[in-house]
Amino acid sequence: MSKKKIWITIISCLLLAGIVYATSIYQNVSTTLETIHEPKIRKVSELRETKVELVEKEPISILLLGVDERDGDIGRSDTIIVITTNPSLASVKVLSIPRDTYTEIIGLDKKDKLNHAYAFGGIDMALHSVENLLDIPIDYVVQVNMDSFLKIVDSVGGVTVENPSAFTENGYQFAAGPIHLDGDSALSYVRMRKNDPLGDFGRQERQKQVLLGILKEGASFNSLLNYKELLASLSDNIRTNMTFGQMMDIQKGYKTSLTNVESITLTNGSGQRMDGIWYYVPNDEEMSDVTWTLKEHLELLNNQRE
Repeated sequence: MSKKKIWITIISCLLLAGIVYATSIYQNVSTTLETIHEPKIRKVSELRETKVELVEKEPISILLLGVDERDGDIGRSDTIIVITTNPSLASVKVLSIPRDTYTEIIGLDKKDKLNHAYAFGGIDMALHSVENLLDIPIDYVVQVNMDSFLKIVDSVGGVTVENPSAFTENGYQFAAGPIHLDGDSALSYVRMRKNDPLGDFGRQERQKQVLLGILKEGASFNSLLNYKELLASLSDNIRTNMTFGQMMDIQKGYKTSLTNVESITLTNGSGQRMDGIWYYVPNDEEMSDVTWTLKEHLELLNNQRE
């Protein structure tokens, strides 16, 4: 056999192996993402006039629920984050909602802490209650098991965050400035609250940092090198109303927006005790401003403010 034929044979084998490997990855990804898909969760928000077209890169909103599962019940959503992304502006806005926010729980016809919505009615009730609070359509929801999310952090090779102030928690020393976290240290990093001068607000910011870090790392090519580990951690710890096709469309058309992330906070409210229970009562003016900002980012407003 001539050298030319030998090289053609080698290259053909390599191409074939690449196709087989890529097909294997696709099948594994498809199977896993269908496993984490919850078809019973609402598909289109009633606040949308038309269905969002992902292939057209229309702005979308995503609700992230970090759930602490508990013995005897389904747990509470102690991390509540709303992300809006606008590909045409190449930007993302991220809002942390205090878990103790006093608001209407949709489906129970009463007001309570927002994080109780998940305990009372799961993802669907939490989704509708957040949507009602912010008065914006929530297009997609992702529930993450916070007790096990350290596996997700490890599967993407860890995350790098900007720590605003040094502290020690569970034997870990977290220096101020950029730090790299593996799964175990990330869990301690997001759960520290008592020694934070900002209290629960500081914890919310750290949770946002780590979750956004996971999103950024998960969208990178390097993470594909550990895709089997990543898929295993996803199937055990995440539930979402996104289909496989929708996830692929978002990964292709929206990931560049992660280079421009703006953090939004609710800090002007007040803590109040009602019947001996502590609640965070939002400031009406601040809530109105946040709603306006998110609606504008989702291109749901005319130029004039109502």
